Amino acid sequence: MTTIAAEKAGIRPPPALFAVTVFSSAALVFLVQPMVAKLVLPLLGGSPSVWNTSMAFFQLALLAGYGYAHLLQKIHSVGRQAMVHGAALLVAALALPLRVNELVGAPSSEHPNLWLIGVLALSIGAPFAVLSATAPLVQAWHARTVGAEEGKEPYVLYAASNLGSLLALLAYPALVEPTTTVLGQRIGWSLGYAAFVLLMAALAVVVARARDQVPHVAEVRKSAPVPWRDRLTWVALAAIPSSLMLGVTTHITTDVASAPFLWVIPLALYLTTFIIAFQAKPTIPPDLTLVLQAAALAGCAALLPFKSTNLLIQLFVHLAAFFLTALMCHQRLVARRPDPAHLTEFYLWLSVGGVVGGAFNAFLAPVIFSNVWEYPAVLALAALARPWGPSRIETWSWAMLILGVVAAAVTPVLMTFSSSLDTKSLVGDFSQSDFFELGVRALLCAAVIAAFLVRKHALFMFAIVVVISFGANATADRVNTTESWRSFFGVLRLSKADVPARGGEIRMLAHGTTLHGAQATHPYWACQPMVYYTVGTPIGQVFLRQQEARPQGTRIGAVGLGTGSVAAYVRPGDHLTFFEIDPLVIRVSHNPENFTYTSRCARGPVDFVVGDARLTLAQQPDESFDILLIDAFSSDAVPAHLLTVEAVRGYLAKLKPDGVLILHLSNRNLDLLGPAQAVAKAAGGHGFLQMRRVIGDGAFWEADEDAIVIGRTPQAVAAYGRDERWLPLDPTKARPWTDDYTNLPGALWRKLRERHAWLPG
Repeated sequence: MTTIAAEKAGIRPPPALFAVTVFSSAALVFLVQPMVAKLVLPLLGGSPSVWNTSMAFFQLALLAGYGYAHLLQKIHSVGRQAMVHGAALLVAALALPLRVNELVGAPSSEHPNLWLIGVLALSIGAPFAVLSATAPLVQAWHARTVGAEEGKEPYVLYAASNLGSLLALLAYPALVEPTTTVLGQRIGWSLGYAAFVLLMAALAVVVARARDQVPHVAEVRKSAPVPWRDRLTWVALAAIPSSLMLGVTTHITTDVASAPFLWVIPLALYLTTFIIAFQAKPTIPPDLTLVLQAAALAGCAALLPFKSTNLLIQLFVHLAAFFLTALMCHQRLVARRPDPAHLTEFYLWLSVGGVVGGAFNAFLAPVIFSNVWEYPAVLALAALARPWGPSRIETWSWAMLILGVVAAAVTPVLMTFSSSLDTKSLVGDFSQSDFFELGVRALLCAAVIAAFLVRKHALFMFAIVVVISFGANATADRVNTTESWRSFFGVLRLSKADVPARGGEIRMLAHGTTLHGAQATHPYWACQPMVYYTVGTPIGQVFLRQQEARPQGTRIGAVGLGTGSVAAYVRPGDHLTFFEIDPLVIRVSHNPENFTYTSRCARGPVDFVVGDARLTLAQQPDESFDILLIDAFSSDAVPAHLLTVEAVRGYLAKLKPDGVLILHLSNRNLDLLGPAQAVAKAAGGHGFLQMRRVIGDGAFWEADEDAIVIGRTPQAVAAYGRDERWLPLDPTKARPWTDDYTNLPGALWRKLRERHAWLPG
């Protein structure tokens, strides 16, 4: 081609530049989400709802970005679009460098959703929305230049976008957080945004100089409009995976294993389904997806309520069902994609579906459900997203429908008889009751098989899955949960057990999978603290020792209420203040119908301060407390900001000269002793640690416990140094955490090494 001909045709933009641009923008978008979470979310306790609300906000910001990209298509010239977008990128940069905007004020425990959304909107909303617009906008430019010239669709670029998102998401906990301070992350991301502006400018220049192959916008408007039925289908197919992503995250972090970073897995799988679905040649063909999804969906519905099932099996089944369902929906979305002339509208409605699904889980479900019912509900509805099959239904399909519904429906009826059956052994260790329950589960398996066999008829499969869900829930693990409550911060469950050694009935309070305390109802045992707070535990030892030295009265502060067990130590003349972030916990634990530690066992005044403990403790006068207990780490959602050098310095300032600080560090998933010992030293404290292990079966009234006692001076904790149960601190175990540096992945790895000695150090 001659030079003159090339000028007439316009400059052809390098195809790779489009892919690099969408990849970079997506990487920035998914790096900033956990960064902002690290800055903001610990102030709200780190519960699954904090993550869900954040995800709902980011989906809303994504919708704003896609809407902006769609409106930009009303400008005929690609060059002018590039100029407007460049200006938008520069205006959004006014929110940088990345930081927490303080205009909203302090965190609110009464309206945490609104506070969190306000902070996120002011802190990162504009840059996030403008970056989110890159994927549909660049695809539209591709369609009007390179794609039109070569006859290629631009949708494959969406796979590159989600690949960038996935790699950035995995890189943050694995590389960025352990090796970089918060300040470094903030500056690094802001510099990355500036570099992206330059990259976008380079693409805009070559795109603006290229020949526009798409007809004038007025001609596009004359083409066949997108029917509303198609738009609603796009919304539904996008809403189901969005809701399931948050639903499965909440379920596995509430009812299965609330290990740190489990939220990363569903989001990573969610992004992977986009990558596969938008490939030119999908790695998993749609027909195979439909077969696998049918089996996973029916199996997950049957297994979901059985929380005592092997952990790895549960995780595999739940994540497989979510992944295959999301992939099915996204592949059906791609199959219904419109002509590239309507590309930005397609992504706009896809984003609307994401917002609908996310908002349902984050805002509506916690209000209307007392448990995580949104997950099984949407899981069942996902069956309706499958092909509905031919209008003529074979006789065997009707037979499978009847078999599946009947098999699942009779299981709860039969299960009611198993408790009255003989428990004596019939064969080996199996009793009559065991065989009966095995038969009940066999019926559930039969219903699952029936649901799989009618997979080509969506309505039939939906009907069987719904009945399976009800039947499995009625026959699942028989934990005597008498009541459950739900707030923004999670699900609380009150359960009961008969323990003759403690006079009969024991009441227990659980938050997700973590026991937060227990109390006997027998008058003799009712005011004797249990689990982590018995007199033999490190916490009990400290309370007794400090009170012995202060017969006239002790001023006590406790971060984390639970059942209020430590109130049993309050004598006449003592004064206890609980610092609790969740108002629901106060309502449940202070109600004498549930627990009586705070209302009847305490013989001195007990009061409550609602809010994040780091902020509310800072408002207390210095040198106020004889004992300050920080008891927020036994939970699985660890508020790491309560265990930094700056935090411990603040706690020590609130102690009297001879007062002591107790850090309760028991945790199933994280090694907190290492950083806590280093933090105590760096904060100027002096202390000892104890790792108590229960010998024998302590059941509900004893528990293993890790704790550190810290004083402002060596004299304040000298008595513990003379007790052989308490060991000197070793600050070399880990790097101390600060407000600018925490390393939860490292704490997780050290815990894994503790359990599995063969793991490399």
